Amino acid sequence: MGLNTSADAPLPVGEVSRLIGGWIERLGAVWVEGQITQLSRRPGAGVVFLTLRDPSHDISVAVTCYRQVFDAVADVVSEGARVVVLAKPEWYAPRGQLSLRATEIRPVGIGELLVRLEQLKKALAGEGLFAADRKKTLPFLPHLIGLVCGRASAAERDVLENARRRWPAVRFEVRNVAVQGVHAVSQVVQAVKELDDLEEVDVIVVARGGGSVEDLLPFSDEQLVRAVAACRTPVVSAIGHEPDQPLLDFVADLRASTPTDAAKKVVPDVGEEYERVRLLLDRARRCAHAFVEREERGLAHALARPVMEDPHRMIDERADQVASLADRARRTLGHLLDRADSELSHTHARVVGLSPAATLRRGYAVLQHADGHVVRDPGEVAAGEALRARVAEGEFTVRADV
Repeated sequence: MGLNTSADAPLPVGEVSRLIGGWIERLGAVWVEGQITQLSRRPGAGVVFLTLRDPSHDISVAVTCYRQVFDAVADVVSEGARVVVLAKPEWYAPRGQLSLRATEIRPVGIGELLVRLEQLKKALAGEGLFAADRKKTLPFLPHLIGLVCGRASAAERDVLENARRRWPAVRFEVRNVAVQGVHAVSQVVQAVKELDDLEEVDVIVVARGGGSVEDLLPFSDEQLVRAVAACRTPVVSAIGHEPDQPLLDFVADLRASTPTDAAKKVVPDVGEEYERVRLLLDRARRCAHAFVEREERGLAHALARPVMEDPHRMIDERADQVASLADRARRTLGHLLDRADSELSHTHARVVGLSPAATLRRGYAVLQHADGHVVRDPGEVAAGEALRARVAEGEFTVRADV
């Protein structure tokens, strides 16, 4: 329930502490999982003090327990171990401090850790974080490589030396972080995000030189996996642990078996590239020579053909044939014209012979009334009627005598 307070009616510190203690008291006993970062077992003391930390979220809480509770697991639990404790939250009012009073401590075994990692792996795979289609292609020649590794570690030395041996001009932006322990996850995640925010960084390599399953747990942390999945820059995982792959290997855009292998996969070998260029130049030169030689042979073959040696030969061979065809065409056309002329003369003679003018020239005459109608019957003519007589050379008037 909210409290009614104001600047004029504030609560004393003791009352606030008492209320907080009352709220915490209602929580009851809870099971808590974390990693032991500090362990204090004072000789003769009946209470053991330890600090339990969440490596994924960088949060710690103090834990106390009776010596007999801790002695039950003292042989298998030490600083850095992951444990599950049954504890009741307590509020120490004089100092305003929260702590847990443990009544049972259980170490988290490797088998249990592997089962949890497998469950997390399936869950993340179900979200598509490990899908092949989301993998980004590494640049052929990165100008600046981001490297996340332990300070002065063999992994850092292997990556730097092998990369520079392969391509001397390569540059690195190095982030030295804790690669195991309670601070590893937060520092690696921060380093990856910093490098991803740098526009000039072309690829990020997260490197560590192997280790036990417990040492490599930070590289299977869900927070780190999601941070790598969200990177715009290609990420290479070079943890160097073959038997058990951390989840970082699955979400990274490329997995290298060792830091040395990462250097070989990220940076090309300048000697190999020179050799490749030389081979390509030789191949191009051979192809060009072969092309020129092939075209020269084709040209020589074309020039050796008779038509190219004597270009007018075909014209000369066809000239007589063309002349013969032209003569034949003239004769044929002459015959056709002569035949057409004969037929035309014959037709003209027939037309002339059948024409009225030819009949008139033979001595015949055509009688016509004054209105121009031809006289065909004597009964059509009246006595004394003036008729027109038309002959071959003209016409004259006659009178009918009926």
